[in-house]
Amino acid sequence: MSRHSHEDQSGMDEKEHPPHASSQDTLNAQQSHDSEGSRGANDGGEKGSSSGPPPDVAIFHPSLKTVRKEFAIAWARTVLILCAFILSVLSLYWAVLFNVEQNISSLTVFVVDFDGTQAPYTGVQPMIGPMITQTTEQMNESPVTHLGYITKPPADFNNDPIGVRQAIYDFKAYAAIIINPNATALLQAAVEQGNTTYDPLGACQIVYVQARDQDSYSSYILPQLDAFQTSFTSKFGQMWTQKTLQNTSIPITNLQAAPQALSPAIGFSQYNLRPFTPAVTTPAVTIGLIYLIIIAFFSFSFFMPIYSMFITPKGHPTIPFYKFVILKYVGANSAYLFMSLAYSLISLAFQIPFSNGNAPDTSVANNPDAYGKGTFVVYWMINFCGMSALGLACENVAMIVGMPWTAMWLIFWVITNVSSSFYSLDLAPKFYYWGYAWPLHNIVEASRSTLFDLHSRIGLNFGVLFAWIAIDSALFPLCCYFMRWRTQREKRKEAESKDQ
Repeated sequence: MSRHSHEDQSGMDEKEHPPHASSQDTLNAQQSHDSEGSRGANDGGEKGSSSGPPPDVAIFHPSLKTVRKEFAIAWARTVLILCAFILSVLSLYWAVLFNVEQNISSLTVFVVDFDGTQAPYTGVQPMIGPMITQTTEQMNESPVTHLGYITKPPADFNNDPIGVRQAIYDFKAYAAIIINPNATALLQAAVEQGNTTYDPLGACQIVYVQARDQDSYSSYILPQLDAFQTSFTSKFGQMWTQKTLQNTSIPITNLQAAPQALSPAIGFSQYNLRPFTPAVTTPAVTIGLIYLIIIAFFSFSFFMPIYSMFITPKGHPTIPFYKFVILKYVGANSAYLFMSLAYSLISLAFQIPFSNGNAPDTSVANNPDAYGKGTFVVYWMINFCGMSALGLACENVAMIVGMPWTAMWLIFWVITNVSSSFYSLDLAPKFYYWGYAWPLHNIVEASRSTLFDLHSRIGLNFGVLFAWIAIDSALFPLCCYFMRWRTQREKRKEAESKDQ
């Protein structure tokens, strides 16, 4: 082959197979690539790759200007809403006791003077009765805080002191001061005859029912009555002692034989027809009922995922929504039935009496039960209906407003029920009279009448609870459909935002 042909062939080979880069050139190129990658990572990807999360920056970084503005508005709006909620809703709890001192006279006390009105004491000029009624009438006209004393004629009670007791048991008044028919006659006979068996406490009676509202009795009624007794016995004792010592016809030996007829001369026997005992009953009719609301409220979030299994397709068919509504309603009330039983069993476990017999209305009785051995079942049904009335309302509101507003509803629901149930509405401003229609007020009243054999309005109490249940039940399917509509709308918005 000629020399030219050989050179041409060599040139073609070089074009088809260019010489490889040296290893040093390859290393330099790799280092240059690594350096660029490192710079890209260090500068947050601005000059490097655009993939990955944005870098962390300071709160006041210029890129967060819009976020800071949105944050400030949302934070201020939330604080404003919560402050307004605190001022408006929590005020309901404080305000229920705001005018107690001015409303003490709403706690009525009957004053019934039988002194010298019945044979064989009609021939005696009464002193004790008229003096007591005059004193209470003067107290009513006094600007000093006092109970609402109401003078009643004996004829209003068939001229029988037992009739006055019945009136107090029937909640006609909070207490009664009864001047016995023989009050003055026995006192005069004691000093004139030296009766050693004379008992000053036989002159008058004070009758009340503590289990009706133990807090009002201990805080307002009994202290006022005790002060009245002390004041009156002192006043009467001075007058009576002076009058007796001036009567020279009374032998001194008689006074020595019956000194109690001279001092204190008279007293007041107290008859608490239904004492508030035992102390462990307190949670069952007061603060423990708050947990009835709370348990009913939180059951929504516990059971909602369980009910949703039938309408969430996860490899299985779903049920029609109207059947889901029925399932949810029946399931909620079935849960209330068992949860109210567990709640009621706590009272039984701590030995609150549930099997004592009832007692005559006008007799003093400790721990009587309104329905004998059936008392626990009635108590359970009160709690069940109460939990349904309270819980279905929570279910409806939770489905309407959603989180986090349901927390505010719970506070509102607790405060309005507590303020109208644990405190006497007779002492509250008239604004709170709506509390008579609130569920917890009727639960408390029904529970008290059952556990203490009080004057019963249990038919009215159950009627109010059934009315709440009926209204909640009518709204329940509407709230379920609203919840579905709201959920579907949120999903559509979320899908649209992802598409954008």
